[in-house]
Amino acid sequence: MHVVATAGHVDHGKSTLVRALTGMEPDRLEEERRRGLTIELGYAWTALPSGERVAFVDVPGHERFLGTMLAGVGPVPAVLFVVAADEGWMPQSEEHLVALRTLGVRHGLLAVTRADLADPGPALMDARDRLTEAGLGDVEALAVSGRTGKGLDGLRTALDRLVAALPAPDQDAPVRLWIDRAFSVRGSGTVVTGTLPAGRVEVGDELELDGERVRVRALESLKEHVDSVTGVARVALNLRGRVEPRRGRALVTPGAWTTTDLADVRVTMAVGARGPLPARLTAHIGSASVPCEVRPFGPEAARLRLARPLPLHLGDALLLRDPGRGHGEPRVVARATVLDVRPPELRRRGAARERADALTSSSADAASLLRTHLLLREGELLAMGCAPGGRPVAAGWHADPDHWSALSARLPEVVRRYAADHPLEPGMPVEAARHELGLPDRVLVAALVRPPLTVADGRITTAGGVPAGIEGLPAPVARAVRIVLDDLARAPFRAPEAGRLAELGLGPRELAAAVRAGALLRVADGVVLAAGADARAAALLARLPQPFTVSEARSALGTSRRVAVPLLEHLDRRGLTERVDEVRRRST
Repeated sequence: MHVVATAGHVDHGKSTLVRALTGMEPDRLEEERRRGLTIELGYAWTALPSGERVAFVDVPGHERFLGTMLAGVGPVPAVLFVVAADEGWMPQSEEHLVALRTLGVRHGLLAVTRADLADPGPALMDARDRLTEAGLGDVEALAVSGRTGKGLDGLRTALDRLVAALPAPDQDAPVRLWIDRAFSVRGSGTVVTGTLPAGRVEVGDELELDGERVRVRALESLKEHVDSVTGVARVALNLRGRVEPRRGRALVTPGAWTTTDLADVRVTMAVGARGPLPARLTAHIGSASVPCEVRPFGPEAARLRLARPLPLHLGDALLLRDPGRGHGEPRVVARATVLDVRPPELRRRGAARERADALTSSSADAASLLRTHLLLREGELLAMGCAPGGRPVAAGWHADPDHWSALSARLPEVVRRYAADHPLEPGMPVEAARHELGLPDRVLVAALVRPPLTVADGRITTAGGVPAGIEGLPAPVARAVRIVLDDLARAPFRAPEAGRLAELGLGPRELAAAVRAGALLRVADGVVLAAGADARAAALLARLPQPFTVSEARSALGTSRRVAVPLLEHLDRRGLTERVDEVRRRST
């Protein structure tokens, strides 16, 4: 299926032409039929000579309903522009063309209607030149009459050529279906309709609407029940969920879009519009029409604060309209191309100017996002509309290359400074390093560690380093350890009592530092000996008659049971002794 929207001045025969092409009545409201004026969006469809089906979104041409026109054109890739032969180019023709040009519509067909009432030649030449200048290329133009049927066969063939030239939509793209109608059907519940520009929707799918999950109970396309549909297509979805959908809301693939009320954009002024931008405008995208506050960053960039959040991707085009402008003034003022859906706060002096410079050089891609945000998860990039451009630095995290290199260079200095400030600790805690570097996740710290640094037991230490010895300890600790070692030199296996250690100022942290420095051997909590005492003890015990008891070992070592028991257990763990039974051991 293909979807084409109409455009053109009020009462130039858009609805009449759609009716003649399809045999269907596009206007839905009784008031529309009574007044002969399209007020709401209308829909009709037909088969083309090739067998391809095309659906028309018929939009109102009156200036008061420009917002409704934009809701119909927004999600549609091509336009059928209508100009009456007897009136020619008119004000709303120009406003619709400015809107199409600003939205970036580049595929179209020109139909000059009422060819039975006036010579279509002048209107055709003038309108084709205007459409070509607006970027629709060498648009095909035909003279037709919806009343007599003149030229309709040629128009159908031209429509076939138009839809055949349209770019193929991405069927794997995430869904964003802008709702243009919502109503309730007895026995079925909530039904919404819209134009699906890309992606696939299937019965049973879970989608998201205003942050709430909904399920697709049933699906129709052109009044036919289907199990699945791919863009581009006109669809009706029967939804199950606790939501109240309205026009301008969007059904989206969960997690695939960033829903935001703040966006930084590149501004392209519409033809005929002059800056600066007003402080308050209405932003249009898809079928959404949302008031917004505008903070300009110079002539080419701005920040939009939307009255309600919208699901956006980088590269999305919003049309900015000033509904308060007087008659004859252009109300479509600019195109806003989304460059960032999570823009940074601007707190310090000069931040706005720096942001303007950054946006001017932004390419609306992952690299530009990372230059601003420095670190982003892969899921965040995809929800912003950007495929990651390289390999993650750690566990799904992507980094700006310059920022990552700077972090790698900083980490060794951060660890060195921490060691100098905390000489009794066994290394810098990973969490402390994360905080110091301003990182959002501990895995990023581990990914930054390079030799000679290493991570062990949640701390960053120097790998392969030799014990620092007493000289590496703070002076008061080193003096106390020397006193302990002097005592142990006289009685190698008489570990100092807790009171003695406390008197010397050697608490658990100080003792742990001395053990790491290679000055002391920790046998058990509160039991320390000189480094190498376990090897000397094993040598003495090997001279005893084998096997031996704890009491015999205690006597041979000249120590107490407080020391002998944990020392023997330590020797067991090292494989220097082994148990024979419950009370005896032997040397190995």
